[in-house]
Amino acid sequence: MTEALPPDTSPLPRWMVQFLRYTGVGAVGTACQYLILWVGVERFLANPTRASFAGAIVGAVVNYVLNYYYTFGSSSGHAVAAPRFFAVAGVGIAINTALMHVLVDWIGVHYLIAQVVATGVVLVTSFLVNRIWTFSRGHRV
Repeated sequence: MTEALPPDTSPLPRWMVQFLRYTGVGAVGTACQYLILWVGVERFLANPTRASFAGAIVGAVVNYVLNYYYTFGSSSGHAVAAPRFFAVAGVGIAINTALMHVLVDWIGVHYLIAQVVATGVVLVTSFLVNRIWTFSRGHRV
């Protein structure tokens, strides 16, 4: 498989290129999550925490495929990478859901603002774990 990352002649450190790609890929998955969140709350009057949870699952599937091939150019087999990715995603979804519950239900923050905060926290933590553990086999970290 051809490596998806630029050659080592890139002026940016490899981790930064990966983070930029991870953020771009994450934007696609996040758009899926936010769409499901918004439609769930505004159209179906769903609880924001539950709608966010459902959207996060859809976003995680989208993110796995894009990160595997595009962000990290992983040479790990799916049998290794997928369980790791979804374990990390599961923790991210738990953090997201807990933050949504606390910010919306306990503190009274508007659900879209709460989602932006939760997204930022999960973005940084999941990038670090995915870079170090999930997609690291078979290429430099």
